[in-house]
Amino acid sequence: MSLYPSLEDMKVDNMIRAQMAQQQTPPPFQPVSYQHPNDTGPSAPRQVYPALGDYMGLELSQDVIALNMPEYQVQIAQPGTGACNIVAPLSSQSASLSKAIVSGAIRQVILCKDRDGKCGLRLHSVNNGVFVCYVAAGSPAALAGLRFGDQILEINNVSLAGMTMEQCHAILKKSGPNGITMAVRDRPFERTITLHKDSLGHVGFQFKDGNIVGLVKDSSAARNGLLTDHQILEINTINVVGMKDKEISKVIENSPSVVNVTVIPQYIYKHMISKMSSSLFKELDRTPAV
Repeated sequence: MSLYPSLEDMKVDNMIRAQMAQQQTPPPFQPVSYQHPNDTGPSAPRQVYPALGDYMGLELSQDVIALNMPEYQVQIAQPGTGACNIVAPLSSQSASLSKAIVSGAIRQVILCKDRDGKCGLRLHSVNNGVFVCYVAAGSPAALAGLRFGDQILEINNVSLAGMTMEQCHAILKKSGPNGITMAVRDRPFERTITLHKDSLGHVGFQFKDGNIVGLVKDSSAARNGLLTDHQILEINTINVVGMKDKEISKVIENSPSVVNVTVIPQYIYKHMISKMSSSLFKELDRTPAV
């Protein structure tokens, strides 16, 4: 099943299709199919997080999902549904869209060090796994697409299972300035929603402590299915975890007319923070990234 980045994109596509049908002439350009990386085919079930039974010790069985996050239950697409040959959406011109879409599986990341010899991230050990707990804005780690909550499986082909935070940081410090290779498992149950600002520059949602608490009626956020009780993780790939609400608002204000908002259920976010300790951000203020 093919997806659009936003409802506005779907409406633009429908309008173009209607105009083309009315004119009954060949289209001025070839339609381009936009397909989400998670989609494997029109009849294949969409796995919310393949081959992952737990995350930081949190059980992610279908029963737990149905109880705590029913909106994330696996839905099976019916054969024959969904559009094909979708016209390239307007939001695909956004440079942040490709970075904002997460594969939901394991990916390879190659990064380097900056002129100070740092990658710009900090790692944390949880349940014999190693997770990203901080990514510095504009750092090589941020440019490479690493995110808060990602699990690092390997660094330069060295498995990190069972390693401490200090051991992982030591591997990074000993690595050369270029070509640092990581195997990364994306954090589960995140979703990125493309929103469009209105004439006043608003996208239509309210938040407190980074958690979405309300939606404005008939706004882009409401139309595109943004959910309350979800924590904001990124705005146009800018990590906002740990930021104050005023700082997050500033990031949204400085964003272009197309805003990609990455969120995660509060149920998952609270578990992540509890595992990484409540004093995480205070510690990050005192300790530089590696």
